[in-house]
Amino acid sequence: MSVCATAEIEDIIDRYPGRPEYLIFLLQDIQSSFGYISQESMRRVCDRTGVPLTRAYSVATFYQSFRLDPKGEHEIKVCLGTACHLKGGQRLVEDLERRLGVAAGETSGDMRFTLDTVNCLGACAISPVVVMDEEYYPNMTARKLEKQLKALNAADAAQAKEAGNA
Repeated sequence: MSVCATAEIEDIIDRYPGRPEYLIFLLQDIQSSFGYISQESMRRVCDRTGVPLTRAYSVATFYQSFRLDPKGEHEIKVCLGTACHLKGGQRLVEDLERRLGVAAGETSGDMRFTLDTVNCLGACAISPVVVMDEEYYPNMTARKLEKQLKALNAADAAQAKEAGNA
């Protein structure tokens, strides 16, 4: 962990009293700043609050909003609620797993993609739904998914090229 990250974690921890009832607030703030909760930050929070490490991990794994591993550059979520499932949501997950070379719930080795499934996005009327980088894509099909991934890769390539010219 870098010195800057360690200092930022300490700044977050210092905002709260060192009491167990602030555990969730601390974890939320750390995740908000870093995108996930590292082992080091979890230890520091436990040291500060007096919460046993096993209890803190129990809390962090109970709530789906907490991540214990870093996310990829692009986050893809596939809804598997009833309507989405019936209209092919699981097939979309399997297609993405093949295309990205990563299982649902994991991040690709190159840290480009995180593939997740969700129980419901509340968008049943436009199912199946896929969310890529916070943008909703309704009535998703394998063909539309392929086009969207190509567009995403093209945008990444253009951004990399622009960064190389800067």
